[in-house]
Amino acid sequence: MQNKIASVIFSTRIMAVLFVVFAIAMALGTFIENWYSIETARLMIYNTWWFEAIMVFFLINFFGNIKRYNLHKREKWSSLLIHLSFILILIGAFVTRYISYEGIMPIREGETTNKFLSEKTFFTFFIDGEINGEPRRRVLQEPVLFGPGYDNKYVLDTDYNGQPVKFELTNFIYGAEEKLIENPKGDNYLKIVEAGGGSRHDHYLKEGEVSNIHNVLFSLNKPTEGAINIQLTQDGEYLIESPFEADYMRMADQKKGSLVADSIQPLMLRSLYSMGNMQFVIPDPVVKGSYDVVATAQKEKSQPDAVGLKISSNGETENVTLMGAKGIASEPQKITIGGLDIYLNYGSKEMELPFSLKLDDFVAEKYPGTKNSYSSFKSKIQIIEDGKEPRPYEIYMNHVLDLHGYRFFQSSFMPDESGTILSVNHDFWGTWITYIGYFLLYTGLMWIMFAKGSRFGKVKVMLDKVKAKQKSLTVILAIFATAFGSFAQETADDHAHIQTTEQQLDSVIMANAVSKEHAAKFGRLIIQDAGGRMKPANTFSSELLRKLSKKDDYNGLNSDQVFLSMTESPFYWYDIPLIYVKKHNDSIRHIAGVPESKEYLSLLDFMDDEGNYKLSPFLEKAYRAPVPNQFQKDFIEADKRVNLLWQA
Repeated sequence: MQNKIASVIFSTRIMAVLFVVFAIAMALGTFIENWYSIETARLMIYNTWWFEAIMVFFLINFFGNIKRYNLHKREKWSSLLIHLSFILILIGAFVTRYISYEGIMPIREGETTNKFLSEKTFFTFFIDGEINGEPRRRVLQEPVLFGPGYDNKYVLDTDYNGQPVKFELTNFIYGAEEKLIENPKGDNYLKIVEAGGGSRHDHYLKEGEVSNIHNVLFSLNKPTEGAINIQLTQDGEYLIESPFEADYMRMADQKKGSLVADSIQPLMLRSLYSMGNMQFVIPDPVVKGSYDVVATAQKEKSQPDAVGLKISSNGETENVTLMGAKGIASEPQKITIGGLDIYLNYGSKEMELPFSLKLDDFVAEKYPGTKNSYSSFKSKIQIIEDGKEPRPYEIYMNHVLDLHGYRFFQSSFMPDESGTILSVNHDFWGTWITYIGYFLLYTGLMWIMFAKGSRFGKVKVMLDKVKAKQKSLTVILAIFATAFGSFAQETADDHAHIQTTEQQLDSVIMANAVSKEHAAKFGRLIIQDAGGRMKPANTFSSELLRKLSKKDDYNGLNSDQVFLSMTESPFYWYDIPLIYVKKHNDSIRHIAGVPESKEYLSLLDFMDDEGNYKLSPFLEKAYRAPVPNQFQKDFIEADKRVNLLWQA
């Protein structure tokens, strides 16, 4: 008997230790993700052997508890369901990790594709040479994971037809860009700023070379047929010759002119040239320097990383820097070493679907009166399969496309809103195993709450005994509450002169408010919200008031009364402080121009005298940040509340 009790105590302690270690690991993973990136959190926590060992020990203990406590008996089936649910959830997690895969699928409007980019990043090496006088290629591809703030290491020792070849990681840059570093001893470079792809890009044209910028060739002191040739004479004069007609406008004085095709003309610096769908500016004279890959101050969304590799073979060594990241399929870079041609690539690999998707239209809707705050976005696509008629479908938030084991979610969109970015997930078995686990967990929890022999049943009996003793205590508390209420009323009278404007508005609102009975009838009406969902008006109004003010009522008016009042007299509510802003967040209050002690702000507090939205300059960067900081999260939360009230 003592051995059995000791075994139970030991098992309970093991489970307690596992839960504590698991909680600490998850908390550390969250902090590391905020400090560095999700990749670093995976390297340090989620992908480690000891984190997986915790999951395995959980499984062993759950199975052990089922046997040790005889949970298969009928009176213990509620506990059995809970144990089985956790077992299935853990098994589903393992299936998702080791069998499933995911990625992203960018599609432009009008484009049809069956390809998507893997969520994992890969090193891909093509080694070309000759074997017995015939050209042969060896392909090497390995998944890799690197993160900032981590001691990243990678070494691959291989060979080609017996000739050793070694690949070794020398550097990793999180959030990298190619940038010109000024150097008096460097080469001549000319900066070109263009907007041919729908957004602004900086390019540096090296003297004596030809560059392809969005399928348009540019050259500097290297005349090339079919290219826009720029020449720098010995006298320091800039000339331009273009195979295309173009117009230009000098930014300083708005002077306009034309660029005649196939003619040599003076190049106008700091002027906007427009030819077809491309616009470009050459803002500065030629500078001397060297072009290199450097880290940016903060990584932006869809920005590549950079990895440095040292390749060694046959006594020769060469260093290469590759650009790429998750969701980026970069072009291979070629080197020749030890008599071998080697093509190197870093980033996502391209994967294929057994069907195709065509994007007919991408729709991005903004909140009224805003430019950078999106209320919703969706993709109108066609599903194209061999031997079948194309089928239309719409993908948007909470409306997923499930097809042949693949799930497509609306993830993001291209900066110029010309296309969509879908998240692709292939996890049929992992998803269903996990969902079954959730269903068993819910069923077990509901069952255990009402089972007579369970712990909850025993607690209910104890609570019934306590209720009888509470009656006498309630009378005493009521006396104290009455006395305190009188004191509070006297204090309120002393400060009645404060916020007279707000009180005047309140008095008007209260005088015109409908009765609770009438509002209840209104609350039963079925309405359609901005997201297209059908719901009772009461559901919408209660969600609205709780999201805005974190309260269920406003000065005694319930949510239905408030919503009806907003509908009937919206101008009264523009100056009512209803929007909750977190305590200790003084940045938003300073921008709004209200005291730091003010907990609730009105809609007009967020507008300046000219009707401009005060938060607008801060929103685009906040919404596009891959991992928003707390400052950006607070701005996004405040923006959502403002737009919610404006919409109502």
